[in-house]
Amino acid sequence: MGTTLDLAAAGALETAGAIRSGEISALEACDAAIARIEKLDGQINAVVVRDFDRAREAAKAVDASRKPDDARALLGVPMTVKESNDVAGLPSTWGFEMFKDLKAPRDAAVVERLKGAGAVILGKTNVPVALADWQSENPVYGRTLNPFDKTRSPGGSSGGAAAALATGMVPLEIGSDIGGSIRAPSHMCGVFGHKPSYGIVPLRGHGFPGTDGVDVPLAVVGPMARNTADLAATLDIIAGPESAGLKLDLPPAGVSSLNGLRVRIIDRMPGVPSDGDTREALATLSEALDREGAAVSMSTDDFPALEPMMDSYIKMLNTVILRGTPDAKPIDAHTWMDLVDGQMQVTRAWAQVFRDTDVLISPIFSTPAFPYQSEPDWAKRMLLIDNEPYPYGGQLAWAAIATYAGLPATAVPVGKSRNGLPIGVQIIAGPYGDRRSLAVASLLEEAGLTL
Repeated sequence: MGTTLDLAAAGALETAGAIRSGEISALEACDAAIARIEKLDGQINAVVVRDFDRAREAAKAVDASRKPDDARALLGVPMTVKESNDVAGLPSTWGFEMFKDLKAPRDAAVVERLKGAGAVILGKTNVPVALADWQSENPVYGRTLNPFDKTRSPGGSSGGAAAALATGMVPLEIGSDIGGSIRAPSHMCGVFGHKPSYGIVPLRGHGFPGTDGVDVPLAVVGPMARNTADLAATLDIIAGPESAGLKLDLPPAGVSSLNGLRVRIIDRMPGVPSDGDTREALATLSEALDREGAAVSMSTDDFPALEPMMDSYIKMLNTVILRGTPDAKPIDAHTWMDLVDGQMQVTRAWAQVFRDTDVLISPIFSTPAFPYQSEPDWAKRMLLIDNEPYPYGGQLAWAAIATYAGLPATAVPVGKSRNGLPIGVQIIAGPYGDRRSLAVASLLEEAGLTL
C-alpha cells in the first residue's frame, strides 16, 4: 500500500477521498481494516459477525467502478454495523441464542443506502440481549470489553460499535437508540454518535428477529463515528422516507459560531445526579463556551416537568420493549393514547424552550464506564455515583430528555475522568434540529473542545 494515510485514525470521508483520488484502492482499505480487526479484536470482542470474503468482493467492485469524480460519499469505506441491523445472509439475533441460525433475507433500508453510497460492510458488532442494557454481552457472542478498561462495559446497546470505533478497527458504524443506546456507548468509549429525530431514518430491517412491521415508537437508527463530519454525511445518506413522493427537508442549522450561541446546561435529573468527574467535565465545557462568547445558562425554569416526563417515558418504553413477551402486562388502547397525548404535550413544551435556546447540553450517563455487572435483574442492580448507590435503571432519565420527545441528540467526547475514562455529553436541539446539534458539535471540535 503506497499511502501515507493512517487508516486506523482516518475518518470515513477522509478514507473515501483517498480512494476517490486513487491514493489507495478500496480493496487496500478493506484489507487494512480486516487486518486491524484480526489483530485487535481478540482482546475486545467487538466485531462478532464477520463477512470478510463478501467485503473483499464488494471492495473489488468499487475499484472496478470508481471514477475520479465519483459522487458516492462513502466510496470504498470499510465499516461495520450493529448486529441488530439486517444484512442479507447474516444473522440478526439481537443476542438471543434461539435466533443464532436465523439469516436476514434482505438488507435493512439503512444498509441498502450505505452500500449505495459506496460503503463496504465488513460484518456486525456486538449487542446485549434484546438490545436492553448498557452492557454488551449475550449467550451467542459473549462479552465486549471497554478498550480503556477491560473490566468495564463499553456501553450498550451499541457497545460493540463504539468499541470497534475507539480501537480504530473501522471509521464508521451504525447503531440504534431507544434508551441511550447510541449515546451511552459513545460516551463510554470516547467516540461521536448521533441519535436522529424520531422518524427521519427508516427502521425497516431493524426489527425484532423474524418480524417486519411498523416502525417502533421511540426507536431510531443512527451513525457513530470518530468525528462530526462523518456523522453529518452519513445522516444525509441514511435519512429520508422510503415512500415515493415524500422528501425529507430538515431545517438548516441556523448557527455558525460559538460566539452568541444560546446554551442551556443541566447536570442532574430528579433523583439522578451526575458524579464529580462528569460535573467537572460539564463545568470545564461551560467555562470554555463562556470564553468563546456563548450565552450559557443552567436555568430549568421553563422546562417541562422532568419527573412526570421521566415516568411517562419509562411507561411508554416498557410497553414498546416488552411487546410480545409472555409475561408482559398489556395496557389498553386508551392508556396508550394517553401516553401519546402526554408525549405530544412534552414535545410542544420543549419546542417552546428551543425558541430562545439553541441547544441543551447534558450528561449522557451519570458516570464514566462502569464495571460489568452480573446481576440479571435491573431492579436489583445499583450504580455507584460518587460512592453512593443509586438504582441502575434511573440512568434512563438522561435518555428521556431527547428520546421521549423525539428530539435529535449528538454525543461528543469532551473530557476524561481522573482514571482516564472518556466522558461525553449530549447536545440536544429542538424538533427536527439535527443539523443544529451536529453543527454545534462541529463547532466544539473546531474550537478544540472535544477529545
